[in-house]
Amino acid sequence: MAITRQVITSLQRDGTDALGTRTVAMKIVDESIVSGSLLTVESNHFCILKSRGAVLNVYETGQYALQTPDKPLVGSVVQGFFGGSSPWVYEVIYINRSKLLVRNEGVATSAEMAEMSYVVDYYIHIDSKEEALDLITHMPFAGAVIDTKEIADYAGPAIEQAINQIIQITKMENVNERISDVREAVKAHLTDFLKVYGIMLNDLKVLIMPRDERMRELISLQAIGLTPIESVRYYLALRMADKGLVSAPNAAAGVPFHIGGQPTGFYPLGDEVGATR
Repeated sequence: MAITRQVITSLQRDGTDALGTRTVAMKIVDESIVSGSLLTVESNHFCILKSRGAVLNVYETGQYALQTPDKPLVGSVVQGFFGGSSPWVYEVIYINRSKLLVRNEGVATSAEMAEMSYVVDYYIHIDSKEEALDLITHMPFAGAVIDTKEIADYAGPAIEQAINQIIQITKMENVNERISDVREAVKAHLTDFLKVYGIMLNDLKVLIMPRDERMRELISLQAIGLTPIESVRYYLALRMADKGLVSAPNAAAGVPFHIGGQPTGFYPLGDEVGATR
């Protein structure tokens, strides 16, 4: 255990925030944290002080002198009775209060069992000290940080269930007409799910599209007013044009393409074809 006091902060040496835009919570475990150490909490953070699993205090913005049960002057003596390790190990956990962007991606199936890809983007934030405590109580640390990817992993099943409840009974061509229903269902499920972890849900956006690239292009062609048959014809023509085939316009117009003259009609018979011999 260190006898000298230290300053604990989430700012790095270059002045940047260690939590950034992807980290929800960051844990600092340091045996050199002693009573009297200065704890700095930035305006966009909460800070929780724990010792041996118990929460000692929750701090808002400001700088605080830590008051802990240990006595720095006798700490080195007591440390000897514990085999060289300190019995007073404190955890400082910074919680990010900023709005953070989270993304979930997955696949759902339509009423025809066609695969539909979905992308859900949403913003989250921690609003109060009580919610900061809910976060560290219900979401364990797998390492030194909890980032937005872990939030997405937790929320993935809830989002998938909400989307499938509507998409599985909707035909693929009608999915976009029900995008508002899907958004409201995802928002309701996700709000309830994240609330357990003390996380507030803000803005949410849902995008659903056919997983197959060809199907996406065909639906795009229908969106400009073409019938399903015309869409297939134009799609074929576009692919032919990409290959440099001169018959691509014929495919788009649905008319045959002939090499040379027309094969049908009236042609004079003469010496050229040997009909007079």
